[in-house]
Amino acid sequence: MTRGKRVIQTAELQVRLLREGITESTHRVQAVVADNRGRALSVAGSPETATFIRSALKPFQALTVATTGALERFNLTDRDLAVMCGSHQGTVEQARQVFNILWRCDVDPSALQCPIPPGKRSRLEHNCSGKHAGMLAVCRQLNYPLSNYPQRNHPVQKLMIGKIAEQLRMPPDELIHAHDDCGVPTYFMQLVQMATLYALLASGDSLDMERIVRAMTHHPTMVSGEGQFDTELMRLSGGELVSKSGAEGIQCVGRVGEGLGLTIKAMDGAKRAKYAVAIHLLKQMGWISPTIAETLMETFMTLGNFKRLEVIGELVLP
Repeated sequence: MTRGKRVIQTAELQVRLLREGITESTHRVQAVVADNRGRALSVAGSPETATFIRSALKPFQALTVATTGALERFNLTDRDLAVMCGSHQGTVEQARQVFNILWRCDVDPSALQCPIPPGKRSRLEHNCSGKHAGMLAVCRQLNYPLSNYPQRNHPVQKLMIGKIAEQLRMPPDELIHAHDDCGVPTYFMQLVQMATLYALLASGDSLDMERIVRAMTHHPTMVSGEGQFDTELMRLSGGELVSKSGAEGIQCVGRVGEGLGLTIKAMDGAKRAKYAVAIHLLKQMGWISPTIAETLMETFMTLGNFKRLEVIGELVLP
């Protein structure tokens, strides 16, 4: 994935939790910037570090909805597409959007096989319900069985991983899978592969992926929610960045129209570390302005009256 261009490589980044200026905890974080040709351009750590992509995969799972004609047949909107790509907060507005997808596809909500979140009453409130609804929409469009759609050997899952593997120019069977917490497969990838996917997503070279980007950036509250990192970053950057978090310290960002993708992995899975590094690197690379960085820092790096986060390290772009 990295042949043909010199990779600028630096040490892992560190995120320090400072309590009144004294280091209390430290996180290790790796990061990769890649282009839409699969070349790692700048690395902190190793581009071959591999981990599960988790929910950062959702825009690419939604790609099958955009490519099979399901959007047009069922009159689905960009808001519907955005919530399919999202890890939402289960608000009434977000759950209703997921219900809208199922209603338009004539699928009963009981067909959802994501869990009911603790303290909630409906699977519609699960943060992956939009992704699951998208899978059911594809099943309805292609006459696939609605039962067992989360299983890897189900045709909808085979279709999805085929699309993803096509973007990475590799056989689908080479991607190692495991079940995500919501029950569907997630995949074990190198950080450079994840960054490449986001570079492709943001490149503007595919009309289907361009529509996904438009849906996410125009309806950021469907992707995450008020006060959440993905929503606030896309809102503040005015459509110039597409952003999606994944569990266990994964953060992916694409620079729209530039064909560049950034993937971050906090090695201990800490949310606070990945957000701090994202803000630090996006500002350092000029992907966000100092004003936007300052706004994000107030929310995601200032942790109260006595605690704040500090990032040590950088990426050097050629």
